[in-house]
Amino acid sequence: MSLSYKIAVLVFLENTAGDHLLLLRAKPPNLGIWSPIGGKLETAIGESPFECAVRETHEETGHTITAADLHLFAMIAEKAYEGQSHWLMFLFRCKVPLQALPPAISEGKFAFFSRAAIDALPIPETDRNALWPIYDHYRDRFVALKADCLPGKPVVVEIEEITPSV
Repeated sequence: MSLSYKIAVLVFLENTAGDHLLLLRAKPPNLGIWSPIGGKLETAIGESPFECAVRETHEETGHTITAADLHLFAMIAEKAYEGQSHWLMFLFRCKVPLQALPPAISEGKFAFFSRAAIDALPIPETDRNALWPIYDHYRDRFVALKADCLPGKPVVVEIEEITPSV
């Protein structure tokens, strides 16, 4: 199967109460389901994953941060996501909390959720089976993973490397 490869970031943001900001997506992929903010790297200008995460955070939420405000906690290669393309995703945790709920944007509308409430939301299968469990276990460390997302088969996630605890 010959599919394009896309490179993107997801940014996990919290408010001062520790609730997570999610976006109810108004466009594909993930139309009609909740996910963290993020977007594709601008590869034509050589944008780094950190630069992309800073840009996407500001564009989508108005929250101004720097690369120093981010912690890269995971990298995941998703093979054949929704049968459409391969994705290389960089997952960041923002260390600076949001003070208020951002206004809706063309990409969708925002809401804050407790971590427990997220499990009951409509979220992508890879988020449920991989991204949120990875966030729960490795948000203060780093892990590299790969996920086989071939259509019609259960998502299989394998850990390729984990940084040791400090």
